[in-house]
Order: sequence, then C-alpha cells, then structure tokens
Amino acid sequence: MPAGSLPADHPIHRLGDSLYLRAARCQPTGRVPVWFQRQAGRSLPEYRALRGDGSILDAIADPATAAEITMQPVRRYGVDAAVLFSDIVVPAAAVDFGIDVVPGVGPVAAEPLRSRADLDRLPMLDADAHTPYVLETVRLLAAELDVPLIGFAGAPFTVASYLVEGRPARQHQITKALMHTDPALWHDLMERLAAIAVASMRSQVLAGASAVQLFDSWAGTLSPADYAAYVAPHSKRVFDELADLGVPRAHFGVGTGELLDQMAQVGADVVGVDWRIPLSAARRRVGPGVALQGNLDPVLCLAGWPAVRAAADRILAEGTRQPGYIFNLGHGVLPETDPSVLERLTDHVHEYQPANASQHE
Repeated sequence: MPAGSLPADHPIHRLGDSLYLRAARCQPTGRVPVWFQRQAGRSLPEYRALRGDGSILDAIADPATAAEITMQPVRRYGVDAAVLFSDIVVPAAAVDFGIDVVPGVGPVAAEPLRSRADLDRLPMLDADAHTPYVLETVRLLAAELDVPLIGFAGAPFTVASYLVEGRPARQHQITKALMHTDPALWHDLMERLAAIAVASMRSQVLAGASAVQLFDSWAGTLSPADYAAYVAPHSKRVFDELADLGVPRAHFGVGTGELLDQMAQVGADVVGVDWRIPLSAARRRVGPGVALQGNLDPVLCLAGWPAVRAAADRILAEGTRQPGYIFNLGHGVLPETDPSVLERLTDHVHEYQPANASQHE
C-alpha cells in the first residue's frame, strides 16, 4: 500500500516504519502498538481545564486548542498514534444543516431530516471552505507529532442516524423506518454522506494525517441483511475512494460482532473490535490480510489495575498470534477513568512479550 500519491514532505514517509503503521499493514512489529479511542484525553485534568464547559464544536473550531487536546494523551501516555480532536458531526454542522453537540446529550438536530426536501439542507462538503480550522489543526499536528495522526469521519449510517433521529437514539426507530419505507431517499442520503466522509477524510490526509478511521458507531443496531442492503455499499464507496492515497483505512463500530466480516469486505485495512467478541473469533470473521484493533472494555479501566492487567494480558495473547494487531479499548475512554491506569496500561502493552515470535521483527 504505497503512499505514492502523497507529496514527498508528507509525514507518512518519515513515519512509515512506526509501530502503528506497520501493524495496520499486517507487518511484524517489535512491540505491540497502542492508542486509545477518542476522546482519549477527556479523562485528563489538563483536557478539562482547556476544553471548558462550552460546545465541543467551539473547541474544534480553534486549531490551537484542538491541536493541544490531540497532543495531550500522546504526551501523557506515550501512545503510538494520535487521533484528531474533532467530532463526526463537524461536516454536517459546518455546511449549516443545523446540528450541535449538546453537553450531556450528544448530537442534536433542531430540524431532523425526514423528507427529500430536507436533503437539500445538506450540501456537499468543501473542506477548504467549510472546515479550514480542521485542516489547520491537522497541519499543526503534522509538524509537531512524531507518531502518526489518525484522521476520521463518521460513517454514512451513523451520521444519518443523528440527522434523521434528531438526537441520540437507542433503537433508531425513525432511521430504520425511513430505510425501509423510502429506500430511494435513504440511498440518496447515504450517497451524500458518503461523499462528505470522503471529502473530509481526504482533506485530512492531504493536510498531514497518516491514517483514517471511519466510525460507524451504531451499525451494530442493524441486522446483517439490512447492513448488506442499506449500508455496506455506501461504506465501500468511502473506502474505495480513499484507496489511492495509500494510507491505512480503519473501520469501527460498537456491537458489530455479527457484521465484522462485512465491515472488512467493504475495504478496511484495520477493523476495530469491541469487547463483546474475542479477538480470536474476530480474526476468523474478518479473514486474512486485515489488521485487528481492540478490544478492552472501557468500563474495566474503572475497576482497578489488577482487573485491567488480567484482561489486557488475555487480549494481548489472542491479538498477537499473528502480525496485524493494535491494542485499543473497545470504545472511547470514559471521562471517569483514572489517567494513571491508562499510563500503566500503555507501559504494560509496550512491555508485553508475545509467546508467538511472529509479532516480532
């Protein structure tokens, strides 16, 4: 997967031998790479001091603030990759669809998308014009980081669920109803969101990100048949249209054990695994040539170091049976997490010696 289409001064060329990028390409690594899902810094006191109480979108719109928040967990924990401080609804907010991230609630749309007329309120993203602050954040980080920066976007289904429901929803009733009662509108919406995701992630890579991750956080609410019919073609388009960049493309969702095979088949180089399925089973489902990432239950980080260490050792033993494994949590860091636990966990992963020498160079 050569990064041939990226300029010679792109960070990926000097970071190509980094632990994260090697593992993402299923190449042997001397140590197991580790990073923590966004927002990795939200349990840090320095994060809370800088972030304040306002909308996350305000912090994201300030490149200096967003870059500093991205750097905080890298400095504190010594992880092997940084994930951009942003949010999956940033593009929709930037094109003035009318969505905000309400503290304690999540993404809320004042006027949800319920009809074809509403689709006109979601124009195509011009990253330079609509999200220049994101690109400036990426440039700041590319100049400072000595580990790869992971850019990201929300997957079409998950972003659609927020736009259609109007707020976080447990069952996604309105979303699934639209999917089945007006499939033409549904697919048009998904095509628009796929194009937006491509434009967003492509701009991040060109600005200096060395990998991307597509977050389909709520895809696990779907049956395999509905995922195949209504979601997979659009996610595949996203991965296909990023392939020429030559950067690792990761795919992640929660509760997606029964979808992992399809999530790999749409074109992911790395598939994130939550805590509900063993890595050995995940490996069988995604097949060869695809790296795995995960899968410690974030709640265990609240249970004290002995519980974290025992679970981490089990996960590491499974994950390192062959090259192509990146340690991570099965979802995002909980705000209540003691930062010292993540510090010890990072050190523990780096010190781990796989029984199978295939993980080593």
